Amino acid sequence: MLERARIIKVGRVPTKRNVVPVAGLLSGALVWGLIWYPYRVLQDAGISGALATALTYGFAMLCGVFILPRLWRERHTLGGWALLLVFSAGWANLGYVLGMLHGEVMRVLLLFYLAPVWTILFSYWLLGERLDRYGYAIVLLSLGGALVMLWKPEVGLPFPQNVSEWLGLTAGMGFALSNVVSRRSSHLSVEVKSFSLWLGTLVLTLPFLWWQGGMSQQLTTVSAGFWGLLLLMGLVLCATSFAVQYGVTHIPANRAVVLFLFELVVAALASWVLAEETMTMREWIGAALIVSATLLSGRVYTEKPAGD
Repeated sequence: MLERARIIKVGRVPTKRNVVPVAGLLSGALVWGLIWYPYRVLQDAGISGALATALTYGFAMLCGVFILPRLWRERHTLGGWALLLVFSAGWANLGYVLGMLHGEVMRVLLLFYLAPVWTILFSYWLLGERLDRYGYAIVLLSLGGALVMLWKPEVGLPFPQNVSEWLGLTAGMGFALSNVVSRRSSHLSVEVKSFSLWLGTLVLTLPFLWWQGGMSQQLTTVSAGFWGLLLLMGLVLCATSFAVQYGVTHIPANRAVVLFLFELVVAALASWVLAEETMTMREWIGAALIVSATLLSGRVYTEKPAGD
């Protein structure tokens, strides 16, 4: 009881217990800040976002087949939390990919990265995590950086105006919920959580594939090189899933989502290098705010550890 009631201060002393989860989350931010590019390459080659998502996460499941014995041993612990993780994580991944491929990237990203707001609500309801004023200031700093980087005033307020923007907004909600549920489900192993992510993304993609049609025709046009790219992406997503799920299991949800915002910086730099999109001074300022929030997030307080 004393352990459950005590106040936890995260990240005061850099230890392996703190560094490894943070590294896992930042690796996820790095991968997702770059992965939009191969998905765009695949789309340009005639492979739709839904099919590319299904194939990459299907390959991720194949790469993670070694965890099946662990899944079987934990089958009795699966329940409502695991099911909620399947659908929330699955929609976060699928909605993100479809929104980025079919909408205006900057607005979709802005709506997706309202995730810290939903995380505050979900972590309060499900974990009992309560931020102090310092914690709220960090979240506002990170959101301020996102607004500075991504908001185009001439387009209007960041409210969803089409299907792609709703995809971005709801995917951000799913992302926040999946992080909170992953931390809440302390009885589930990292392997089970990772498998839930792959399974959820694959299952939710199937209706989109059925609605689109023409899947067999797309598959016949995939060259050996693109099959290799799909397999490589699946392998990377498999490894990243383990790293991220370890991170969100051991770090308070409100801090984890701030660390994930580092993806915006990675994406901005990647678009500059890979797509020759020049970063403006406003984007550099926003990136600096996000990096500052990421570094300061180590002093966020929570009142309960996961699983209470």
